[in-house]
Amino acid sequence: MIQVSDRSIKLEASWLEQLQAEFSSEYMQALREFLSHEKQQGKVIFPHSSEFFNALNLTPFEQVKVVILGQDPYHGEGQAHGLCFSVPPSIKPPPSLVNIYKELNTDLGIEPAEHGCLISWAQQGVLLLNSVLSVASQQAASHQGQGWESFTDKVIAQLNENTEHIVFILWGSYAQKKGAFIDASRHLVIKSPHPSPLSAYRGFFGQKPFSRSNEYLQAHGKEAINWRLSERLTAEEIFLQARNESLKDS
Repeated sequence: MIQVSDRSIKLEASWLEQLQAEFSSEYMQALREFLSHEKQQGKVIFPHSSEFFNALNLTPFEQVKVVILGQDPYHGEGQAHGLCFSVPPSIKPPPSLVNIYKELNTDLGIEPAEHGCLISWAQQGVLLLNSVLSVASQQAASHQGQGWESFTDKVIAQLNENTEHIVFILWGSYAQKKGAFIDASRHLVIKSPHPSPLSAYRGFFGQKPFSRSNEYLQAHGKEAINWRLSERLTAEEIFLQARNESLKDS
């Protein structure tokens, strides 16, 4: 258990081993104070604090095969649950995820899911990591520059330095700048424009990140990712089970 604001939050053991020192750093202390102040001001923060580290808790360090790097959590009610680009099964897939599904269909012939919950990807080794792990309701990018970036830089650095043959999918200039130090001789780095409707037309479509990831993983003796998402009812069950786990002891 670690302390982030005024609450103890569970972190998966293999990640805690990699990141333990970060929680006594000056930037993390400043982040705790910032989050505490936000709550004192009556601001609603997404996701719930028990889900800040969902990406890490659902994808242990030694199981990571693919990293998809996002920017901030969704700031609308009920959307964010700790995985970049993902929303609970009851929430309509946001526009960027719709475009991801379009590319998935073009790349692998997989029909778009009826929901936007990507937990099944996470459980197979796809680390769905936002650079910033919290946001104020209806205030996009409101928690940028408060310390989360240093924490997630460390996550990426530990994977880069202490593993081999991971696929890093960097969509958009923000993700590409954040992942600039990844060693392309040890890992596969896939870059393209962001899937947002504002930028996807600039070259996001046609990059085939899903098949390229699987080809690379299999070439290095790893099992491919099954990118086909489960049906909505199954996704609801998986989501609720994950949420119940995240709430334990938090």
